[in-house]
Amino acid sequence: MKHKTSLYLVSSSLLMTSTLSSHGQTKCNKQPNIILFLVDDMGYKDLGCYGAKLYETPNIDQLCREGVKFT
Repeated sequence: MKHKTSLYLVSSSLLMTSTLSSHGQTKCNKQPNIILFLVDDMGYKDLGCYGAKLYETPNIDQLCREGVKFT
């Protein structure tokens, strides 16, 4: 039940974000780039872009440098 609720909240917030961001813009054929990572037992301090020294996450760090970093 907990996993279904979490998945529902994540998908709902993604839908609302994409809907709100497209409001008021002209019609465009370009689709938004959204990457959703589903991981188990990973904290934000487990990623190199947030200061982790124990794990190396070069690909996620590159996405973080080139995109938006949520805190």
